[in-house]
Parts: sequence; C-alpha cells; structure tokens
Amino acid sequence: MTDDATVSLLIVDDHPVVRDGLRGMFENAPGFRVLGEASGGVEAVALAAGLDPDVILMDLRMPGGGGVEAIATLTRSGARAKILVLTTYDTDSDTLPAIEAGATGYLLKDAPRDELFTAVRAAAEGRTVLSPAVASRLVSAVRSPGNEPLSVREREVLALVAKGTSNREIARVLFISEATVKTHLTHLYAKLGVKDRAAAVAVAYDRGILG
Repeated sequence: MTDDATVSLLIVDDHPVVRDGLRGMFENAPGFRVLGEASGGVEAVALAAGLDPDVILMDLRMPGGGGVEAIATLTRSGARAKILVLTTYDTDSDTLPAIEAGATGYLLKDAPRDELFTAVRAAAEGRTVLSPAVASRLVSAVRSPGNEPLSVREREVLALVAKGTSNREIARVLFISEATVKTHLTHLYAKLGVKDRAAAVAVAYDRGILG
C-alpha cells in the first residue's frame, strides 16, 4: 500500500458520472487515495502499469475494452494491483469469467458505501470479497456431487488462502515447500470442484468448512 494506512486506487468505468461519484466518495474518506481514472479496459491496463495502484475498481462492460479482458491481461502481466469488480451485472456469464480471469473480488454497484470501503481494504490485503448474490451464484456454478472431505492440512492451507496469504507465505507458516502448497491447492480445488482461490473460499464458506 502507499503507506501503512492509505490504499491507492485506480477507478475504471465508462460513465464519467460514476467515476466522479466514486472519486469523490474515496477522496473524502480517510485512508484512500485515487491515483487516476480510466474509461475502458485498454486504458486501465496502460494506466495500471504507470500508476501501480493497490486496488483497481473495475467495471465489466465498457466500449473501450471489457473488464474481463483487462483483468486477464493484468493478471498475466503480473500486476501488483488487486482487482475488485464493481458492476451492475451479476449473471453467471459476467461473474464466473471475471473471477476466473483473476479478480480478487466482485461487488455490485448498489453496495452500501461502508461495505465498499471495507471491500477495498480487504482486496488490498489480498482477501477475497464477494457480494452475497455473487457468492451464491459462484457456489451454484461450481457445486459438484462429490463431497470428498478435505484433509487437515488442506483445511489449514484453505484457511490461509481465505486470509489472502500467498503460496510462499503459506509454505513458511506451515513449514512445507511451496511445491507442496501447490499440490495441496490442486487437491482441494478438485475436491471442492473449483478452479481458483476465490471459488474455493466461496464454496468452503457455503459448506461450513470455513466459518
């Protein structure tokens, strides 16, 4: 983060009124700094490279390059920023591709201001943030008939994943190699019927594995 308390932001939305509203909201709240704005995905990728924000607030459907494509590009490029989708769309065709592309979280634009502030801080720390409606859709989409129980070690890894802990840090905390962490993740993904961290956390909370 910019310093111990401040989260830096890049706001991406094709509507100027929305961008202005979000900028005003965050600039008037302590602990946030808006570094810039983009009106589309292509511009967002270019700005993110230069501004290096902690969190990118990303809309999905924009004429100047879609959000999912931008998220995928940023993820592939190894961008440091965490991406929090903020959109009006919560259909499966929107939520699943965004999460699979690498978004840290997914909120709807009707989220209360305080919830948005909390979500941005959580995203900056690497924690998965999903609105209840989106979490339900994700769980429904990935739920599979198999309910093979997770091992004790897999539960430990999953609990750390839910806190936004990196593979390297998980390895350090559990005194195992990073390769072993990846193996545990592969196994627990298969058992939960998911493909990524965000979906694993959502399913684990739904099934009561995480509480």
